[in-house]
Amino acid sequence: MSHADRIIRAAFQSDEALRDAIRSVISEMGMSAREFSRISSIPQSTLYKILSGHREPNITTLRQIVRTIRDLEGGGERFIAIIAARPVLDKIEETRMRIGDKVFTLREYSATNIEEAIIAAVRAESDGAAAVVCAPIVSPTVEKLLTIPVATIIPRESVRRAIEVAAKKIEV
Repeated sequence: MSHADRIIRAAFQSDEALRDAIRSVISEMGMSAREFSRISSIPQSTLYKILSGHREPNITTLRQIVRTIRDLEGGGERFIAIIAARPVLDKIEETRMRIGDKVFTLREYSATNIEEAIIAAVRAESDGAAAVVCAPIVSPTVEKLLTIPVATIIPRESVRRAIEVAAKKIEV
């Protein structure tokens, strides 16, 4: 079991198990709490409070701990998040895609409105996405919120097909 998986499992057991797992993993990785704090960008005081039992980590801090451990282990699989309505996501057949000499994992985030799309983008970055692909209606806002690259879906053929369907529905 990876260090990150140990932390996740401990989080579901108890606060004490989580604290012990974090302390143990940091030690096994040959780091001090100070070094881990610097690498993870978690304030040193926050980490010390968690390790001493004076504070429980919030979900954001726990995600950052796990992400940092995965990055240090080299096992944090980075992925490209695709944010779209379910009918669009259902058309995607691949879960991995080769672009040049790299293979990327694709992870779907379903959204039915603008608010859900923005929330999904923030969640995707928090989950470890390396980039986000989303609709043009939300991409300008998402780009302002995220620190990772954002690409905009520009439909071509589907727009043409939709126009043809609309034209056929018009009563003459």
